[in-house]
Amino acid sequence: MTLNLRVAIIGAGPAGIYAGNILNNAVRAQGGEVSIDLFESLPAPYGLIRYGVAPDHPRIKGIVNSLHEMLDAGTIRLIANVEVGRDVSVEDLQDHYDAVIFATGAIRDAALDIPGIDLAGSYGAADFVSWYDGHPDVPRTWPLEAKEIAVLGNGNVALDVARVLAKHPVDLRSTDVPANVLAGLEASPVTDVHVFGRRGPADVKFTPIELRELGEVPNVDIVVSDEDFQAIDATQAPNNQVKIMLRTLESWRGRPSTGASRRLHLHFYHSPAEVTGEGRVEGIRFQRNEPVPGGAWGEVRATDEFRSYDVQAVYRAVGYFGSPIVGLPFDDRRGVITNAGGRVLGDGGEPLQGLYATGWIKRGPIGLIGHTKSDAMETIEHLVADASAGALRAPVVADRDAVFALLEEREVEYSTWEGWLALDAHERSLGETDEFPRERVKVVPREEQVAISRGALVGSGE
Repeated sequence: MTLNLRVAIIGAGPAGIYAGNILNNAVRAQGGEVSIDLFESLPAPYGLIRYGVAPDHPRIKGIVNSLHEMLDAGTIRLIANVEVGRDVSVEDLQDHYDAVIFATGAIRDAALDIPGIDLAGSYGAADFVSWYDGHPDVPRTWPLEAKEIAVLGNGNVALDVARVLAKHPVDLRSTDVPANVLAGLEASPVTDVHVFGRRGPADVKFTPIELRELGEVPNVDIVVSDEDFQAIDATQAPNNQVKIMLRTLESWRGRPSTGASRRLHLHFYHSPAEVTGEGRVEGIRFQRNEPVPGGAWGEVRATDEFRSYDVQAVYRAVGYFGSPIVGLPFDDRRGVITNAGGRVLGDGGEPLQGLYATGWIKRGPIGLIGHTKSDAMETIEHLVADASAGALRAPVVADRDAVFALLEEREVEYSTWEGWLALDAHERSLGETDEFPRERVKVVPREEQVAISRGALVGSGE
């Protein structure tokens, strides 16, 4: 059976783009044809690469180059500034496509249920990341008023948040950080940023590169406590990655203070118990943990000891959480679309015809960007198998371009790949002429992004 498919992918981050590229290759390898429309709720593509990676990580942002090539090849059609559930429904998409793949990611902060977590001055890391990355749908200002700050979590997001908070703004001027963010960071009075992890230094969730970069931040002292390393035998580490990170952490134990104006403290064996304060954050209290004698590598248990720290702000970086999509089943406990291997499941556990999921909205917010490739391969394998078995329903609307007529009828100001190229060129020109020349300066307001992108469409006669 020769396949001839029309597929919509929702979400233009790495998960969605990889899925589109893998689908295109899989169908064409069988001698079939596939038309792919990639829908994105924001005016710009790339998802968490653009709005979730710290601005001082150009190496990771370099992934954009390969994603750009996939979209620029012309086999995937970008339709941006369109939100499912607001501008189009799942039913609309099913009328226009043989299959729909949801790759919407996870952009909310996971909850942390401890007393005081809702006090003023307590923030979710995802919101802060969106602010410093210039996300168009968050406020332009951020309340950077604290001298002492606690960051909860031992993953890469916690390190990113801590590093941006502690870093001197002058060292961010070469990045694509928006002007409003630089201005906010320049006014910050911060002197000490404390990062707290529940487990020990042998069980952190950082990557070695992220950790090493932390020690290279100019004019910021790294502070670790000897007591956190007493029970660690690096020779018993389960893999080389852990050994490398322990070696890095050990090197900081003997590093003398330089008298830097800012300090970044790494604390281990601390479980958050309570955020304290009258009306706003004034401190945070932890229960101290310890390694389990004779236990598995990294296993800890609670002790009777509690410790308190004076801080004026708390950032929780304990994980992301997915958001439900109107018209789809959702697992509220895990924060994912209910699915089996990428096939979306109904309330009775049966696969819903033509509906699929990939990326974090499929498996939860775990794993690095590269993991989305293998994840997408599983989903695409099932989609192609279903199509080959004749299990997909043909779209009701025959014309592939009818989706544009639908959007225009609803007065949706959608953009396309040409619109993104115009916005990309505009941001690069801003970078060239900025007071501190750099690769680009992000345009933040959504309406401005849309105007620039839509202007390119009008100019091209579309």
